Amino acid sequence: MPHSAVLVLLLALASSVGAAQAPRPVTLVSEVRAAIAAHDLTRAESLVSKQRADKGNTPEVLEALSWLARGAQSEGQADRADAYAAEAQRLALAALAGRQVDADVHLAAAISAAIEVQAQIGAARGERSEAMAFLERELVTYRNSSLSKRIQKNINLLTLEGHPAPALEKSEWIGAAPPTLADLKGKVVVLFFWAHWCPDCKIQGPILAKLRDRYQSQGLAIVAPTQRYGYVAGGASASPDEELRYIVQVRDQYYPFLADLPVPVSVADHQRYGVSSTPTVVITDRQGIVRLYHPGRMTEAELETHLRGLLDAH
Repeated sequence: MPHSAVLVLLLALASSVGAAQAPRPVTLVSEVRAAIAAHDLTRAESLVSKQRADKGNTPEVLEALSWLARGAQSEGQADRADAYAAEAQRLALAALAGRQVDADVHLAAAISAAIEVQAQIGAARGERSEAMAFLERELVTYRNSSLSKRIQKNINLLTLEGHPAPALEKSEWIGAAPPTLADLKGKVVVLFFWAHWCPDCKIQGPILAKLRDRYQSQGLAIVAPTQRYGYVAGGASASPDEELRYIVQVRDQYYPFLADLPVPVSVADHQRYGVSSTPTVVITDRQGIVRLYHPGRMTEAELETHLRGLLDAH
């Protein structure tokens, strides 16, 4: 993948993780990200060095350090990226001092990014089995934390394409009763993983609606799994029933094309498919084999290119 494309993907994934938030004030992390987006790794490094000199290895400094790892990776500087990632993870673990990883959002972000960068660099070097073993170990370590979906995402990026799509849970849904993926064999299937708070999902939805209208008669099917997050509009806490009603409201307002389509509601689905970024798009061929696993938004042209090739194959 070209370095510029890596950078775009890294920035898109990071910006789409978590709940919708108001614009943030300028911080060290935001300044470092802006420098990386401008391909100015030297400035990003200078910002981190100055803050470290002034304040030491604070949690925010360590998150920014993990961004230096991503920046170096995007610029094709693998050894530098690997070194930054290893340092960020080591220092963040030391700063946690035995606490759970989710005790500090900056430290959790630093460790998560460091794991991702180290695994991706290992795979890019041809050390795929070592990268997978590393991710599997980290998944066991962080199974019950906010990091688990992101680690699973990276496992899926290395393993899911070319293999049968994992089954979806059918215990709860809105809209049409979800078929099993086996029931959909013979169709090209788009799995559209979305969240009620997700602005990028609201951009992706109309694109999928257009493609469904265009290609449904040729065998295109869409299933749109979602999950509860424990809150509704404005981050207000909600009971499961209240949040489910809110999910229906969001679907009807922003995704009317999903009204007659299956929408499984399951945390387990999002975990298995590594949905740390929303939307996540998965496309299977007519035999149920995953042909695309894509965390983040896709353009109409990108989606159509993938779908046409699969729809034309019989």
